[in-house]
Amino acid sequence: MKKRILVTGGSGFIGTNIIEFYKNDYEVLNIDIVVPRNINQISYWKEVDILDSSSLNKVFTSFKPDFVLHMAARTDLDGRNLEDYSANIKGVENVISATNNTPSIKKIIFASSRLVCEIGYEPKDEFDYKPSTIYGESKIIGEKIVRDATIENANWIIVRPTSLWGPWFGVPYKNFFDVIERKLYFHPQGEKIYKKFGFVLNCVYILNALLKDETLNKKTVYLSDFKELEVKVWADMISNCFHKTKVKQIPYFILKTFSVLGDLSKYLGVKNPPLTTFRLNNLTTQMSYNTLDVENVVKELPFTLEQGTNITYKWLMKKESIKI
Repeated sequence: MKKRILVTGGSGFIGTNIIEFYKNDYEVLNIDIVVPRNINQISYWKEVDILDSSSLNKVFTSFKPDFVLHMAARTDLDGRNLEDYSANIKGVENVISATNNTPSIKKIIFASSRLVCEIGYEPKDEFDYKPSTIYGESKIIGEKIVRDATIENANWIIVRPTSLWGPWFGVPYKNFFDVIERKLYFHPQGEKIYKKFGFVLNCVYILNALLKDETLNKKTVYLSDFKELEVKVWADMISNCFHKTKVKQIPYFILKTFSVLGDLSKYLGVKNPPLTTFRLNNLTTQMSYNTLDVENVVKELPFTLEQGTNITYKWLMKKESIKI
């Protein structure tokens, strides 16, 4: 008999790739308030709000999953207060309650975020926080709820996705591919910027390994590729897919000027300007995380940076008419 996996937020970017990974070998259920991005996954979807504790409990106890991947969250940075991020706080409490009412569950993975610390800050340990957004604050509260809870029947682990990219992605990481396709990306001249990003299919592979692993139970780990990428090298890979050329470089002060103009246009109501000061800081800040514990469990990842870039490019070409 096939084992059962329940994915909260399975209509989102990471969730869509999780459903695709498991659908042939497991009984899979996606609970989400949003219709799946991949219309071919509609049969796995049930409309359930994680803030509706009663409905959540009913679907958990009736489906009787062996494993749960809790991906559902509000992830944008536009919220004005913690109440706007109730899915990240009360939603976590409700998932824990439903888990405790479902004795079939052996393991649950809770998705947090790298933004529990501001960009560029390398925490001393998993309990060291330095958020710069209300979204990040909400994820800290969610992590603390998990650690403080009594989860009676299941092991658990918290993962912090870094910056993930790949098929079915949307704002903001699809923007990087979009601006390169439109020849609007200009790399800061002479700058070598290193990032620990994650190709989503590698990260789903990691999640699968963590579900089976017993050594990192009750730990908090980062979810990303294991090797840092150099942004200019990666940008050139993407540009080569679209244009068979490398990206252009311009002095940093010019990019800074355009980012301030982007801030102004956003203030005036323009949605997702190609460059803002937040995105420029995000781009130019070195970003590295300790993934050694996960590397010891997973060993080799299935896709290289170049393979992931080519897979994503081909997906974009097939899905170019889809608005995400």
